[in-house]
Amino acid sequence: MQQWQKTNDALGTANRGTAVESGLCSLCRADCAGRCETWLSSLAGRAMLYPRDFGMITAGSGNGCETGVSYNALRIQGRLYGAKGQAAHLSQSADDCLFTNVGLETSFGAAQKTRARLPLMTGALGSTMIAARYWNCLAVGCALAGVPIVIGENVVGIDKAAVFENGRVVRAPELDRRIAMYRRYAEGYGGVIVQLNVEDARNGVARYVLEQYGPDIVIELKWGQGAKNIGGEIKVRDIGYARFLKARGYLVDPDPEDPAVAEAFVSGAVREFARHSRLGYVEAGDAAAVAEDFLATVDTLRELGFTRISLKTGAYGMEALALAIRLASDAGIDLLTVDGAGGGTGMSPWNMMETWGVPAVLLHAKAREYAALLAASGRRPADMAFAGGLAREDHIFKALALGAPYVKLVCMGRAMMIPGFVGANIEGVLYPERREAVGGNWDALPKSVAALGARPEQIFAGWHMLKARLGARAMAEIPLGAVATCTLLDKLGAGLQQLLAGARKFRVDDIARDDVVASNRETARETGLEFVTDAEDALARKILLG
Repeated sequence: MQQWQKTNDALGTANRGTAVESGLCSLCRADCAGRCETWLSSLAGRAMLYPRDFGMITAGSGNGCETGVSYNALRIQGRLYGAKGQAAHLSQSADDCLFTNVGLETSFGAAQKTRARLPLMTGALGSTMIAARYWNCLAVGCALAGVPIVIGENVVGIDKAAVFENGRVVRAPELDRRIAMYRRYAEGYGGVIVQLNVEDARNGVARYVLEQYGPDIVIELKWGQGAKNIGGEIKVRDIGYARFLKARGYLVDPDPEDPAVAEAFVSGAVREFARHSRLGYVEAGDAAAVAEDFLATVDTLRELGFTRISLKTGAYGMEALALAIRLASDAGIDLLTVDGAGGGTGMSPWNMMETWGVPAVLLHAKAREYAALLAASGRRPADMAFAGGLAREDHIFKALALGAPYVKLVCMGRAMMIPGFVGANIEGVLYPERREAVGGNWDALPKSVAALGARPEQIFAGWHMLKARLGARAMAEIPLGAVATCTLLDKLGAGLQQLLAGARKFRVDDIARDDVVASNRETARETGLEFVTDAEDALARKILLG
């Protein structure tokens, strides 16, 4: 594994564990007391865009010649002149061409558009306990920020309180809770995406969602993800619950009904059980069979009444990628999420994560190449989202540019969950009576937080912005994890605005492929981007010799 920077003295950040390309730790803990860049940005917000200790320091970066092929080996092009995409009510003068005037609103969809205030969406937050525990923080924060949120697979299937009749769900309290919490704070931007895997389809989740919530919900078919090449998993520590999940139709390993396993559980030799989802398309012998089944499924969903349908695919090889892009186009899919290896998880086999699949930057480069090939043939590629180890504002810019003009959103999984952890931990300390309800893990504020203050309005840079928008009464009801989420997203948005302004692009939808270059020849070859000094070289020579 390539070793990534573990500390950043300029920002005052440090990783608790092994750093990965995203800047997160490979193992991100809900009880972490800091201080990776995403963690600190959930508190300090825009201040994290700049080196610390102004007035006492000067700061210099590395040389920028990243080795190997990764998103960190992409460089963002700055421009000397121009201002493309400035809003009509603003002038082209320097007085109006300010980075704060860069428009970040975008949309995705075929016939019906879904708007987003930022070109971001969450990863799939499904049946893992950590997703359920911090859902309110994430849902409220994302709704207020105006970005889509994804309810992942198996949420209905593992819900003890869900009621089934004739094999179909008729009551799903946990799914209802998740949708209601997001919708309560939504303001016309973003939206809820509900994912379907094999079990969800069998359980009738799509019909339930449509009957309860209508066609405003985006329904997402799931082919896979970047973290693993099998279905979703969770762990359970209660043998009774493990048996319940087996009775619901899941594979549970080891088998909780095996007498030897039950004895091992009593003795303590077996302490937990892994619940697995089934593989899809096991009866399909070739790509044509997959295509037939997929298109029939989309037709069924449309006949039910869904008007917006998405597809998520994982870090499979080029055949599966081409199938996803072609079928998404043929079916008129609203969004195709391409999740590269390096993607995050709440639980996946570790060595599978380390060794399987196409790395994100390579998969994304090929996705853009194939989308362009499809467009050249006269077909319309579906709008896309790129996912897989992306966490910072420069990652957002690079992914949008690498996939331009087809990529509309960047999908962030683990990074989006961190502010929920941080805010919930702070809330549990400041309001001990809420600690269990919000999922707090701390007994006291760590020094890194206490140095900022002792009240939410002192700790969170985004607090007063939200208060001005919502009022003091509403702030008393909002989870602090949601405040932290809004604070982080404000920082990411401001950082993206700065990068776009430097590229002289004043609308995020104007970002183009030539806004990024490769810092080494191998990355240029593998991504199809120009090497940093080859880009604009012909223009340079014309200036010199013209």
